[in-house]
Amino acid sequence: MSLQTRYDFTLPRGYVDGQGVVHRTGTMRLATARDELEPLRDPTIDGADDPRLTVVVLARVVERLGTLDLVTTHEIEGLFAADLAFLQDFYGVINFGTQAEYEELVAAQREAEAPVTSSVSAPASPPAPTVSADAVGSDTGAAPDPTRDLAGALPRPGRSAIEEIPRDGR
Repeated sequence: MSLQTRYDFTLPRGYVDGQGVVHRTGTMRLATARDELEPLRDPTIDGADDPRLTVVVLARVVERLGTLDLVTTHEIEGLFAADLAFLQDFYGVINFGTQAEYEELVAAQREAEAPVTSSVSAPASPPAPTVSADAVGSDTGAAPDPTRDLAGALPRPGRSAIEEIPRDGR
């Protein structure tokens, strides 16, 4: 059995280059210790809390983006926020996650890409918000569980904010 070290991905939106070409597919390799340490020596990085650290690390591990064989910080900085967030999640899953988490991320990506079929009709009114049983009739005064949405379901995997490497480097 061999170790998979390269993973293909598809960005939610895509990188638009200077000629207007959209690049959505790419390849990311597993990160090495050097990939995480060397950027900390970069004079443009002010430490482990510098938001640019993410950009530099991703530029090191994204090997291909569309027809671009060389991905630099310029391309990573030019990504839409949704694409940057996706790459951060993808990086975390392939480097630190389980095979099940990887498969879940890929399945969620395929689901998001699935074409939506609809017929043309009168606009529908927005659905009424659903509220979990925990939020209805509660006299305890306790705040609702923040890990659940209004319907009581767990949120989709991923993060709710951009995460950085802690100051102590762990």
